[in-house]
Amino acid sequence: MTAEFDIALFLGPVLKGAHATQQRHIRQAERMHKVIRERWGCATPWSWREKHVRWFLQHHLRCSAPSTVYYYALTARLIKVRCISRKID
Repeated sequence: MTAEFDIALFLGPVLKGAHATQQRHIRQAERMHKVIRERWGCATPWSWREKHVRWFLQHHLRCSAPSTVYYYALTARLIKVRCISRKID
């Protein structure tokens, strides 16, 4: 049995700002993780490629408001920063 991936623990080192903003990033990252895992089978954000995130932003959110896509893009940028920081550690 495998443990579920904890996105809040994953994003913790790069989250800054107000508590509400941090919670929004966590909610959005959880949704991105769920959708990308169902569509592409990627178990963790470390296994995501740029095409997975681009697909999510362009196709999965195609009927969403531009502001929604913008906020998801900010969350995707945080995930990218976190993945890069792991490679440096």
